[in-house]
Amino acid sequence: CDPVNRLFYCDLRTLPDGITGLKGLLPVVKLIDNFDAEYEYLANDGAVFTFKTNLNSPRYKIIRIDLNKPDMENWSDAVPEHDVDVLSWASCVHGDKLILCYMQDVKNVLYVHKISGERLTQLPMDVGTVVGYSGRRQDNFIFYQFMSFLSPGIIFHCDMTTGELKPTVFREIQVAGFDASQYEVKQVFYESRDRTRVPMFVVHRKGIVLDSSHPVLLYGYGGFNIALEPAFSVSRIVFIQHLGGVLAIPNLRGGGEYGETWHRGGMLSKKQNVFDDFQRAAEYLIDEKYTSASKIAINGGSNGGLLVGACCNQTPELFGCAIAQVGVMDMLRFHRFTIGHAWCSDYGCSEKEEEFRWLVRYSPLHNVHEPRAAGVQYPAMLLTTGDHDDRVVPLHTHKLIATLQHVLGKSSKQTNPLMARVDIKAGHGGGKPTSKRIEEAAEMYTFIARTLQLSWQGD
Repeated sequence: CDPVNRLFYCDLRTLPDGITGLKGLLPVVKLIDNFDAEYEYLANDGAVFTFKTNLNSPRYKIIRIDLNKPDMENWSDAVPEHDVDVLSWASCVHGDKLILCYMQDVKNVLYVHKISGERLTQLPMDVGTVVGYSGRRQDNFIFYQFMSFLSPGIIFHCDMTTGELKPTVFREIQVAGFDASQYEVKQVFYESRDRTRVPMFVVHRKGIVLDSSHPVLLYGYGGFNIALEPAFSVSRIVFIQHLGGVLAIPNLRGGGEYGETWHRGGMLSKKQNVFDDFQRAAEYLIDEKYTSASKIAINGGSNGGLLVGACCNQTPELFGCAIAQVGVMDMLRFHRFTIGHAWCSDYGCSEKEEEFRWLVRYSPLHNVHEPRAAGVQYPAMLLTTGDHDDRVVPLHTHKLIATLQHVLGKSSKQTNPLMARVDIKAGHGGGKPTSKRIEEAAEMYTFIARTLQLSWQGD
């Protein structure tokens, strides 16, 4: 769904008996009575209200509206839209201060502004994501939680009354047996097929030799305006630390890393851009000698499962292993089952001729084929689903694995395994108990290790 809402207000001072004595409907004023944009309330000083909005600003901005002069021509931009960075969230604190969190090349940065718009300072922060925040207008301090690929969480405290703002560590999560100083995070940029510049995070042990020998876990999503920001994952750390792996996460079009423009660059008729971005990420890692095609394992879930399925059909020679979790695989019928109709906003619908033509070109189920090139086969594939998944129903996985085995099972070239894993008493993934998550991760990384011929390193 598009990020839009209407905006109504009621001046409680006009109610003679207050809201508790109200009889009948609340007398609201319809300030915005359409769905053209999103408006998020931040604060007000009397009749002057401050909002975060994407009105004519796909990367968001801060505006001020005086309800005594509510016509749009009287609205003012307190903090205009940035040329590149996306305003993720905003909060009012310590009376007249705004904390603004931007996504800057997929990394969070925190700025402090006056509520009128003037920038005061930037809070120091490493490469990572702000995953939690606490601070109200009546407070003179804030707390925020930071996470990165190498840190599961640090809670910072910042006293807003001091002249120079210096956040201090309030709490820090430690992981036994993991020394973050032995690893490094790089952000690289590469060109996609249409020369669009795409960012990618690469995480690995310090000092590795780039000799094309390292196994790579290449994870992607690319859809529904969702940004893949830096986050800590124990299972991925295990892959890096004990299987000698390199983690690579490209920020594909279709996501929200650069706002709605980036999202629209990978949806509907432009969905192929997402697959091109992902395939070019693999080629970049090969060209830069991180790895070779036979050492690349690709992974994605849900819309990311579609990504994995489509890329295996289009460039099977680029990957040694592919794990598609709860993927959308039948792009001609997905809208007929449970909540699938809601995804037409990103994919289109096969019941419309033009959109059918987009979908049939990349639908994983409808493009399985035996590669013609000599020596080329599909990568080892593991498709996973849950028997009670009511979001992406299991038929997607069932139909694709049946088609893969029907088309490729009889081929003498196809020696890589083609498998499906159906979890019982499980759904799309949300709310899955820890025991099931551990079991699934163990089997997934075992599949990667066996098919890429990796051995366990260390204790």
